[in-house]
Amino acid sequence: MTTIDLRTEIKEFLSSRRARIAPEHAGLPAYGGNRRVEGLRREEVALLAGVSVDYYVRMERGSLAGASDGVLDAVAAALHLDEAEREHLFQLARRSRGPGGPRRRRPAVPVRPALQQVLDAITDAPAWICNGRYDVLAVNQQARALYAPMLAGPRRPANTARFVYLDPEAAEKFFVDYDRIVGDVAAKLRMEAGRNPHDEELIALVGELSTRSALFRKRWASQDVRLHRSGHKRLHHPVVGRLDLDVESMELPADPGLLLTVYTAPAGTAAADGLALLASWAASQGQDASV
Repeated sequence: MTTIDLRTEIKEFLSSRRARIAPEHAGLPAYGGNRRVEGLRREEVALLAGVSVDYYVRMERGSLAGASDGVLDAVAAALHLDEAEREHLFQLARRSRGPGGPRRRRPAVPVRPALQQVLDAITDAPAWICNGRYDVLAVNQQARALYAPMLAGPRRPANTARFVYLDPEAAEKFFVDYDRIVGDVAAKLRMEAGRNPHDEELIALVGELSTRSALFRKRWASQDVRLHRSGHKRLHHPVVGRLDLDVESMELPADPGLLLTVYTAPAGTAAADGLALLASWAASQGQDASV
């Protein structure tokens, strides 16, 4: 992959969202039993959104430059877009309105020393900082121990997407919900592609994963998008065993594009005991927090 074509992204995203909605789920009568298209027709989306058929067809062909926020909202409602999908649509529209611009190299760079100090001050929970490409840029000691299987490789920066798709045997052992993880990773990368379609490092990563992983190609083609938000992650650590953790991901306003992620467990649970054991193990190994 040498580029992420914006018009193609728009076309495939809108058509894929349209294909998943049956007419009856949109409150429309399904005339006849032999529909030639999966999901809604373009004219049905236009009707639901309150725009002309010609206008919606132009949108789905990749032309969002002239679409107002009101029209985008109407299309999002017609297609039953969730929060992440709606944000992705608006990001694609914003990129359409601005200059295309050349590909930009946005290499992973070390985080500010003050941010590493923040990580090091979090002593009771694994915490790390990554970017939208899943590059792991900084960790505290517990995160270094928690993600030891992923950080064991020599390549730096370590990258969660590469681990998940290019080392599937190890990733399946580590992530209890591996099938969900592979979908989430591809969806969040596609969300990042909508924000930064000219990011040279992101283009290279997507190209590498597409070339080397049939599973990634399948997940990428789904056009799904996800936000980095709070959630739960179930891991099987090779030293301390099963860990069911709560995850909080927060954007860093002073460092656009960076995310702070912290893993915790309720007091008194087996996972909390596991994190305490993990901290003891990391200290006994003399592990530092470098990545």
